[in-house]
Amino acid sequence: MTEPAILTHVNYDQFADLYDHQYDLYRDDLHFYAGVAQRAGGKVLEVGAGTGRVTTFLARKGVDVVGLEPSARMIERARNRAAHDGLQSQFVQGDVRTFRLDEQFSLLIAPFNALMHLYTPNEQLQALENLRAHAAPGTPFVFDLYVPRFGKMNTLRHEGETFHAPDGSRRDVFLVQRHDKARQHITTEYHVDTTQPDGCLTRQHYTLTQRYYTRYEVEWLLRFAGFESPKVTGSFQGGPLDTHSEVMVFQSRVM
Repeated sequence: MTEPAILTHVNYDQFADLYDHQYDLYRDDLHFYAGVAQRAGGKVLEVGAGTGRVTTFLARKGVDVVGLEPSARMIERARNRAAHDGLQSQFVQGDVRTFRLDEQFSLLIAPFNALMHLYTPNEQLQALENLRAHAAPGTPFVFDLYVPRFGKMNTLRHEGETFHAPDGSRRDVFLVQRHDKARQHITTEYHVDTTQPDGCLTRQHYTLTQRYYTRYEVEWLLRFAGFESPKVTGSFQGGPLDTHSEVMVFQSRVM
């Protein structure tokens, strides 16, 4: 029997501009992670820093934070964001499974679905064990994942994402999602149409695959990897995880 192909990790270098357009104004998690960081004190490691949305917010609050990110293009945008705000933020290019830093952190965070780019149990365990190696026993590990609920599959959709540029052009984001239930993968194909003022239309295509999780799967994974059984909530404000929740927030500690 042929083994299933291993998914290649998403290359965010080409995805960085669209990512910023889509999520630059997302604020739901910022004060939550700032509060966690300020209570922990000491240096914070942020996994999947992206273009620095959370990193720069924490730095603005006086948090000493290192942003770990595999994409060079994302880091470039993150450094530009920090410089624009007059902040001294540190970004490190690396993979959460294999990075090595000669220091330990007082808090580990993985905001905004960062762990959803670990596609197999081996990758997940490798990442968690590597994170644990960068923190002392008792160090908090806090992260969030979206609750796996999806729209209609295999159908081109426009979900209200239209961006207008100063030159009069507009960008419309369409998407198609495909669901691999056996692997718990959701693949989103983005079709980004840019319309110039003269009516000229160009299209860009991006593909993003995420590996979604269930609550108890994550709880067992954490315990197996050497973390405490987590506190789980269904919002950043601390509400219970229920059928109406859109996010799962996990707060654990290194054992």
